[in-house]
Amino acid sequence: MATITLRSGKERPVFQRHPWIFSGAIASVRGDPIDGEPVDVLSASGDWLARGWWSGNSQIRARLCTWDPNQDLDAAWLHDQIARALAGRRHLMHDPEVACRLVFSEADGIPGLIVDRYGSYLSVQILTQGMELRREALVRILVELLNPLGIIERSDADMREKEGLPPAEGLLWGQAPPNQLVLRPIGANPPRFLVDLQAGQKTGSYLDQALNRERVAAYCAGAEVLDCFTYSGGFALYAARAGAKQLTLVDTSPAALDLARQHLALNQLETPAEFVEGDVFKVLRTYREEQRRFDVIILDPPKFAHSQKHIDRAARGYKDINLLAMQLLRPGGILATFSCSGLVSTDLFQKIVFGASVDAHRDAQIIERLAQSPDHPIRLTFPESEYLKGFVCRIW
Repeated sequence: MATITLRSGKERPVFQRHPWIFSGAIASVRGDPIDGEPVDVLSASGDWLARGWWSGNSQIRARLCTWDPNQDLDAAWLHDQIARALAGRRHLMHDPEVACRLVFSEADGIPGLIVDRYGSYLSVQILTQGMELRREALVRILVELLNPLGIIERSDADMREKEGLPPAEGLLWGQAPPNQLVLRPIGANPPRFLVDLQAGQKTGSYLDQALNRERVAAYCAGAEVLDCFTYSGGFALYAARAGAKQLTLVDTSPAALDLARQHLALNQLETPAEFVEGDVFKVLRTYREEQRRFDVIILDPPKFAHSQKHIDRAARGYKDINLLAMQLLRPGGILATFSCSGLVSTDLFQKIVFGASVDAHRDAQIIERLAQSPDHPIRLTFPESEYLKGFVCRIW
């Protein structure tokens, strides 16, 4: 087995069980490691530290999988890791219509593997060289443990490119899912959603906001609600079920807005709703000029920061939409604001929202802090697994 020797002083993250070894931390490589194959990681003094998968094209040269020198990274190990991830989610899987995450990459100790359950089907992302090399074993294990009707792949092209891998999508095993599945997210008596596993966002849908939609809906009874970046109307649907007086849904995609209409109809909700196709930044400015006001505004934008160099631009974007939203809220109104940019920390996001409140000349109180749903666990030794953060604020 090839070995990596770290530079002096670079051992601490490995001792703390962080799973990434960056190229700059490596002093030397002995042997000729093959992408996806195991490599041992040694300290500068030659002590064994950990074992992981090599990726020669990535800035993250090795993704660590075990800190046990006697553990082989074979099919049996992969089986046990997936079984452990499933065991932690058994309480979420009793409903045959449920949609939830079953494996969350490094957070579940399997770098580069995401497995989402959509009823009787599985949707997977294979994002690292290590998982790519174990593709066939992965399919066998998922079939054995979960017995799905079919498994499709929806691997993120940008992340695979960073690993030196080509794009990958399509049916991996079994039968292809129908164009639309009717499913429920996790939660207490959740509504029903339509999911297209082959054309929907991410692995088919956004699963990480399920419980946050319930929390935000608690403030929507009798309210005029503005749902920005609505996509398929998730937050608006929960708001309607909670008794919202009026809904305004804004998104750039006409297909997404049409799906939102279908979701309201599917759940037999007749709340008056306005569907607005447009850029949220421009729409909010138009509403400000028109002096429109709302009781609840929800901001759930897509990722603004894709790399460190984008953080400043992302911060400006987050501040802009939060400032505009605060100016549109009636006194005592509710702002539910989110960031799914992992590079934007919770502390930084709070500072951005604070800055927006100062510039908007509004007093703001955080009354709830929100995070990703529990099927997206946060590994304490891997803070990068905490990517979704949100605040429910009262604006005066």
